[in-house]
Amino acid sequence: MAAISSCNTNNPLPSTQRLLGKVALVTGGANGIGESIVRSFHKHGAKVCLVDISDEAGQRVCHSLGEDANICYLHCDVTKEDDVKRAVDFTVGKFGTLDIIVNNAGVADSVLDILNVDCSDLEKVLNVNVKGVFFGMKHAARIMIPLKKGSIISLCSAAVVVAGASSHAYTASKHAVLGLTKTVAAELGQHGIRVNCVSPYAVPTNLTLCKFLAEKERTNDAIANFQAFLRREANLQGVELTAEDVANAVVFLASDEARYISAENLVIDGGFGSVKHSLRTFK
Repeated sequence: MAAISSCNTNNPLPSTQRLLGKVALVTGGANGIGESIVRSFHKHGAKVCLVDISDEAGQRVCHSLGEDANICYLHCDVTKEDDVKRAVDFTVGKFGTLDIIVNNAGVADSVLDILNVDCSDLEKVLNVNVKGVFFGMKHAARIMIPLKKGSIISLCSAAVVVAGASSHAYTASKHAVLGLTKTVAAELGQHGIRVNCVSPYAVPTNLTLCKFLAEKERTNDAIANFQAFLRREANLQGVELTAEDVANAVVFLASDEARYISAENLVIDGGFGSVKHSLRTFK
């Protein structure tokens, strides 16, 4: 009896442009990880609408990509549902559909003592990091459900894996993002829509600095010492996590190569959350 082969020789090799022809909306796409996601999506052939509240930076990203017809910028405050709705409708109006949304916009605080957390600081973090993601999911689903397809990806954090990795407000917001990812994936799976999130270790961006250093403490020496601390405390040595590494993971989740991956939290931390070096087993 001949062996049954599981290889399908009719399938073409994956394109180097893994998102060719897809339409994406990226929130908080003007700086940091969001900017890297926009650039990676554009490189992989996607049509991208990036939204942010930093108009000058958003326009700069578009100009740097050649101002072609496949990239555009729109002002959007993700804490306002009407802004998010308008951004989704604008993207569909310009490019004809919406295949991918990346809920990347986020803020952080540096208040580590719970007794000193002001209600206004807590609300600011939750408004952007939780309401912004919720509105993005809601209005992307509005377009994707009739199409019976789509990919929703949100930025989470290693703070959902390891306690004490960030402030209380930021950690609470990212646990909410992880919960939303799972519940929205449960609902939208029946419509063929995938919902995932990524949780990176600390990437040296302005947002990361906000988590650990108050603005008045951000001297050049303090920033250099903080970056050295991140390298020293990382589990995976010899490799420094960059925004591009996070963007590559988002590209994968957005692509058809991840077509059966949903309700997952892809942790990008070099094993940081899985080991306890204080035990000194390997040191």
